[in-house]
Formats: sequence, C-alpha cells, structure tokens
Amino acid sequence: NSPSYSIAIGQRGDAVSRVIAALKKDNMLARSIVMSAGDEETPGLAYIAPYSAMAMAEYFSDQSQDVLVIFDDLTHHARSYRELSLLLRRPPGREAFPGDIFYVHARLLERAGQFTREAGGGSITALPVVETQAENLSAYIPTNLISITDGQIYLSPRLVRRNQFPAVDLGLSVSRVGGKAQSRTLREVAGNLRVTLSQFEELEDFARFGTRLDDTTRARLTRGAAVRTALRQAERDPMPAAEQLAVLIAAMEGLFDDLPEEQLSDAMSRIRAAARKHFQFIDERISENKALSQDDRAQIIATARTVLPANHAGPTPEADEVKHGPDA
Repeated sequence: NSPSYSIAIGQRGDAVSRVIAALKKDNMLARSIVMSAGDEETPGLAYIAPYSAMAMAEYFSDQSQDVLVIFDDLTHHARSYRELSLLLRRPPGREAFPGDIFYVHARLLERAGQFTREAGGGSITALPVVETQAENLSAYIPTNLISITDGQIYLSPRLVRRNQFPAVDLGLSVSRVGGKAQSRTLREVAGNLRVTLSQFEELEDFARFGTRLDDTTRARLTRGAAVRTALRQAERDPMPAAEQLAVLIAAMEGLFDDLPEEQLSDAMSRIRAAARKHFQFIDERISENKALSQDDRAQIIATARTVLPANHAGPTPEADEVKHGPDA
C-alpha cells in the first residue's frame, strides 16, 4: 500500500487525464497522487512543483513507507527555470540555461534513497523523465540527469517506427547498479540476450546493402528478429520473472524461428501459461540467487516444445547451429 506520485510538468491536460484514467482503471488512484503544473501554468509554478512533490514523498517516507516519484518531465522543469533566470537577468550559460541548473536537479534527486530506521525507515525512488531532441542523448539536460541518476532507460523513436513496444534501446540503456540488484538467474539470461541482439543489429545493418548472405548469417538474422519480437509487451501487461525467463529462453533456443510474426503472440501466451503451471522452480532459483542449471533449461525447452504447434516447435538440439553468448 505504498504511495506513488506522478508529477506532470509542462504536459497537456489531455495527457494528464489519460494517466489518471489509467490509474483509475487499475485501482491505483487510491494510493497515488497526481500533481500537475500544465503547459498553461506560470514558470514559477512549474519550477516549484517537483519540490512540493518530493516534500510530500518525504512525509510518507518518514512513516516507513516506500514511495515512487515520477517526474514527467524535467526538461520542461529546466526550461521553466531558464525562463525565470532570464527574467531575473541572471547570466545564461550553455544552451541559455543558468549555470546552477545541475545543482537544481541534483538537489532535487539526491533527496531520494533508502533511509535508516532513525530517519524513518522508508525509501524514495525517483524516476525522472527527460525529453531528447532529434535523439540527441548528449544534450545538456540529458547528460546532467544521466550523471546524477543510477542509470537510464532510453526509448528510441526508431523502435517506435518499427512498432516495437516498449521501445527500449538496449544499447543506450544502462544500469550502474543492475548487476548488483539483479538476481544471478536473470543476469545470465539477460547477458546472452544483449549479445544476441547486438550481433543481430549489426548483421541487419549489413544485410540492408543487399549483400548475398550465407545460411549461418540468415539463421542469425531469423533468430535475432524472433528474439526482438519476443521482447514486445502489451500495455499494462506485467510479466512475472518466471514467465519472462521462459519466453526469453524459448526465443534464444530458436523455438520461435519458424513462426510467422502474427502467431508469435499466441506462442508466447502458451509458454507463459506453461510457466505458471510447471516452472515454479524458476522463482525458487531467483529467491536463492542461483543460476538455472542445464537440467532446468532442458525442462523449460522441452515443456515449451510440447505447448507449441508440432510444425513450429523450433530446431532440435542437434540441428541448432546458431550459438549464443560471448562465443557466438
């Protein structure tokens, strides 16, 4: 029952209304607070909105509650502060922002953290959103926030145009604490997945030149496309860790290679249902922080083959020549 905050800064009223409607639909509004300083508000109100939200979050944190605060977005907040500073005739710096803009955002975000029992025993997780222009992640405000936070999730317009949702760019999305916070079970599968996708994207760019490809390269392209499609997720459809691992392992093992794209959603649903019924041991491995054994992976693959159509069960272990992992 921990509260969450959504702070809309410089957003249109219809966008805020959609957020509130989504919270109502999922029965989350009772433990959520939405604060809005819309695009029609004064720069002063937009500037103080995130500080007001953080003060309210600290109130609940002092009562040993865990709070999530989403700032959407700090680009508009920075522009409001720039407007105020220029009106006050403060000297502008890079991109006309005042020289203390880094301090302004650092002072806000560094108030988040896990607190001791003497300090209330709660926690505040800050999730700032930043808008990029022309996919320029190295602009002033984005680089400031990247250096303040513990990582970033980059949503790529290029992936949006490919109908890939969520449009997370794995190459530009980084976590500086993920390796320590993530269980060994997930870390091993995610590491192999990142390698497979990076190799696939390189080959995909190469294949656009119309070069004749050998069978191994075509197999890698097919496998990579299937893995990328398996990463698609419907809106408001959270996937437990056991189901994630089952689907990703099936994709990495080539069980989706021969499936038409329109049948992939049904195949993933079948494997997720099998995971809920047969793969309780995955949750045990995650809670114990242990990697999946070869027997565990074999059981996942064998069960996945049984729930997929016989003519689309992927290659047999003997016929699968596409390697995974660092040696691929």
